[in-house]
Amino acid sequence: MARAVAAKGYADTTISDIVREACVSRRTFYEHFSTKAELFTALYEAASRNALRVLEQAIDPTHEWETQIESALTAYLACMAQNPVLMRTLFVEILGLGAEGLQARRRVNQEIVDFMLRVINGANAGHTRKSPLSEGMVMAAVGGINELVLQYIEQDREAQLHELVGPASQLVRAVTRTKP
Repeated sequence: MARAVAAKGYADTTISDIVREACVSRRTFYEHFSTKAELFTALYEAASRNALRVLEQAIDPTHEWETQIESALTAYLACMAQNPVLMRTLFVEILGLGAEGLQARRRVNQEIVDFMLRVINGANAGHTRKSPLSEGMVMAAVGGINELVLQYIEQDREAQLHELVGPASQLVRAVTRTKP
């Protein structure tokens, strides 16, 4: 699906393109998915959950979250950079699904936000912040990081995603700073 969409764009990709790329029959396709939108949403969510697992595995709950930001972001961005075709397809083309794509993106972003809230607010490490970080602030950080990644995609700089570790870390720290 990712290769077919990368070659033609979501709107111009047909079921024939998908089954040809996957080396399966139309019958096999329809045994698993009703539409190409359903397949694309499943691909988007599966790839995003894989990236989230990488992020989760980079976290050591025995340490304060501040010390883990850069290593977690390094692992997350490296995971995305490993497959630039898939990343470009998912980040850009998911919105070609309209409301369905936007809903999928929102679900994935919410999973990332929920994870970050657990880590930052201390539920994973048994400690809590004096003033818990709000969901809105974490969503702002996730949205900001997504925009940084989109800029690199638009500039054909997927291989340099590691350059975003510094700005993304700085963004997370700024958003999570507590009032004195």
